[in-house]
Amino acid sequence: MTPQTDGNGHSEAPRAEQRRDARRLSLCPMTLTAACRFVEEHHRHNRPPRLALFAVGCLCGDQVVAVAIVGRPVARRLEDGRTCEILRLCSDGTSNACSLLYGACRRAAQALGYGRVITYTLASEPGTSLKASGWQRVAELPAAPGWHRPSRPRLDVDLFGNRLRPDGQAKVRWEVLL
Repeated sequence: MTPQTDGNGHSEAPRAEQRRDARRLSLCPMTLTAACRFVEEHHRHNRPPRLALFAVGCLCGDQVVAVAIVGRPVARRLEDGRTCEILRLCSDGTSNACSLLYGACRRAAQALGYGRVITYTLASEPGTSLKASGWQRVAELPAAPGWHRPSRPRLDVDLFGNRLRPDGQAKVRWEVLL
């Protein structure tokens, strides 16, 4: 059997190899500004966070296909100085990009001295990438109507009338101990 050739008589094998190499995923550092811009363009239901500790991106070839933004835990009870939270993980749907970023965030947090990393998914999401990356499902949280609590009154809109939090949805908390 002869190998496929292009119009110039060159073998197609090198081109196929180049295509495979172009699909190989790699990590890259991200500025918070660039990561937030990606989240703004691609995330289904959340806005970018305002503050973060660090961000990391996933490249396919030379194109950013996913980002993760890590910060301090949003829940005050979980803020112990040794826990960080993946605030946003957003991809364009590229296979394995989310799993790669969850693993990278875990290793980076460990290198920075954190003892635990947490993140949340909607209860309607399966968490396949988290399971594949060794995370444990630790809590199911009911839908909350907003940020307001009797002990801590808050408005759920900003100065322009935009909702700060989407309508309450049940969530699942995941964690990995380092």
